[in-house]
Amino acid sequence: MKIRLQKIIAEAGLASRREAERWIAEGKVQVNGLVETRPGTLADPEVDRIKVRGRLVPPPGGKVVLAFNKPGNVLTTMVKDAKGRLTVGELLKKSPGRVFPVGRLDYHTQGLLLFTNDGALSKKLLDPESRVERVYQAKVRGVPSEKALSRLRKGVRLDQMPTLPVEVELKRLSGNNSFLELTLVEGKNRHVKRICEAVGHPVVKLKRVRFGSVSLGAIPLGAWRYLSPREIRALGDCVRQGEGALAVGG
Repeated sequence: MKIRLQKIIAEAGLASRREAERWIAEGKVQVNGLVETRPGTLADPEVDRIKVRGRLVPPPGGKVVLAFNKPGNVLTTMVKDAKGRLTVGELLKKSPGRVFPVGRLDYHTQGLLLFTNDGALSKKLLDPESRVERVYQAKVRGVPSEKALSRLRKGVRLDQMPTLPVEVELKRLSGNNSFLELTLVEGKNRHVKRICEAVGHPVVKLKRVRFGSVSLGAIPLGAWRYLSPREIRALGDCVRQGEGALAVGG
């Protein structure tokens, strides 16, 4: 439903309506990438991307999900590291309220990391029975044979337990290294690195580019964006589809 722009800004807790009107008149508000200077303009907070002074207005309803492009050499923790290493919590100081990571990425791994204040959604997304896909781009040593790729596709053993099958595609070669794209639906500790090591091809560099329905896209390294209500609903749909497929498959 479309409502006045200054009301959206005020209800997000960013300013009073009068101050919001002033910001709009001063050209400090964007709607879908375009500067809007008319205070009476209508917008839909469920659909439109509204920025105030360069910051995205959070979606209504209290449920927040962020997509963050984690750099390498950053710890996935919201608390300060005793060894002085940089953490995602430090990079998200200006995020809204209290959010926490959905799972984790290893210290050296970069790419898409979701954050939310919705514990139930986070738990569902991480549950292997939900079959929510994670897609990684990996640079590995050597050139995997078809036999090695087949082992990954069937699942290898970690911690004395078989992993679920992985979709894997050899994308290209670069000298003595190969670039793989791997799609998996579970996330054990150092999962991608360990399964690649298990078939004889250690990971040199790793990046996550998709989690469920959310892709990394053009988010700059170290930056984040809000997911729209529509994107949050799509994440929930990924969980329900995975659970439905599991039920059908027995």
